[in-house]
Amino acid sequence: MVRYARRSPGGLGNGTPWRHNGHDTGALRVTGLFAGIGGLELGLHRAGHKTQLLCEIDPLARRVLERRFPEVDLHDDVRNLHSLPRGTDLLVAGFPCQDLSQAGTTRGIRGSRSGLISEVFRLAETSDPRWLLLENVPFMLSLDRGQAMRFLTSRLRASGYNWAYRVVDTRAFGLPHRRRRVIILASRSDDPRDVLLSEDAGPGDNASSTLPTAFGFYWTEGNRGLGWAVDAVPTLKGGSGIGIPSPPAIWMRDGSIVTPDIRDAERLQGFPTDWTRPYLRVAGASRGGRWKLVGNAVSVPVAKWVGQRLLSPIAYNGTADEAAKGHKWPTAAWDMGSGIFRSDASEWPKRFKWHPLGSFLKHDATPLSHRAASGFFRRVSASRLSLADGFLDAIAAHVSQSTPED
Repeated sequence: MVRYARRSPGGLGNGTPWRHNGHDTGALRVTGLFAGIGGLELGLHRAGHKTQLLCEIDPLARRVLERRFPEVDLHDDVRNLHSLPRGTDLLVAGFPCQDLSQAGTTRGIRGSRSGLISEVFRLAETSDPRWLLLENVPFMLSLDRGQAMRFLTSRLRASGYNWAYRVVDTRAFGLPHRRRRVIILASRSDDPRDVLLSEDAGPGDNASSTLPTAFGFYWTEGNRGLGWAVDAVPTLKGGSGIGIPSPPAIWMRDGSIVTPDIRDAERLQGFPTDWTRPYLRVAGASRGGRWKLVGNAVSVPVAKWVGQRLLSPIAYNGTADEAAKGHKWPTAAWDMGSGIFRSDASEWPKRFKWHPLGSFLKHDATPLSHRAASGFFRRVSASRLSLADGFLDAIAAHVSQSTPED
């Protein structure tokens, strides 16, 4: 296998030296595109990096960014951004997933929203940042038999980038939130594997050895799936099966069926409580809109972990990795110029202390409405889904005990 020959260490453009393989590389200057409410940037900031510019077209999300990143320049439309700020070391983009997600339109990488990834390449090619960090849903690995991922990685290779990617689960960082995301890191000068693939806690699951305290599911589903999660909530998302942003439901150990408070949803993503509260000060802001902002965000501890590894990379030994074959993309892979190789890196790079869902929630939950519970009960009763013991009885009891809405 051909190993990538690293370029001799240089500088960050401000006199700060950087070194490879386990040594401090110095804080990076970050530009964030499709920033949302700043999950990627907040995590990188907690790791010691500094954001220079944020770009976000949604005025409601921008309201949050204005309040939470008051000293950072804010731009609205990436299509009108002519260049990156001078000295940008790290360009990050949690680019729109509406055309890639199972909850979205599934039009693929060339859809009207997800196709905006071309703007990321335009800015990267004209400004040449040292690192490029992308984030999106794991469905992109299989959409159109992997065409979305093939397009993306081919574009990276054609632009001279070495790249590595890995599916990472938020639960690895102790949060009771089953959220799997593809993290892609690319560079023309550095080995991205040393950042993304070299740390591994092994195949994971909830780290609690006791009985589950709660079970999360999506009451908006029930025909072909539930989004079922043991001692965790399923992936918080900006949309739902009924077309609106909606919280998941939780079956508590006492038999109650509730939905979490938005402040706990923020915490499940790693944000401080009330991070999105500035959104409420926008005229016409709705409760559902706040859930959309949180559901579309990047989990903060995942971004922090990447930021820490950027500061202190660990040499990756990929000599045992095998060439990837066929159209199916693995959950971790890399290309250093000699072809695409499959990595055995798991979805759990770390294993933080587990926080069971039932004890994690700090704020009063809301009973699932009668209408929502009744509709879910009808769908799941008519389905062929395999259900946990007692679950359907708990839903039936909740429906009978709740009050129909007027």
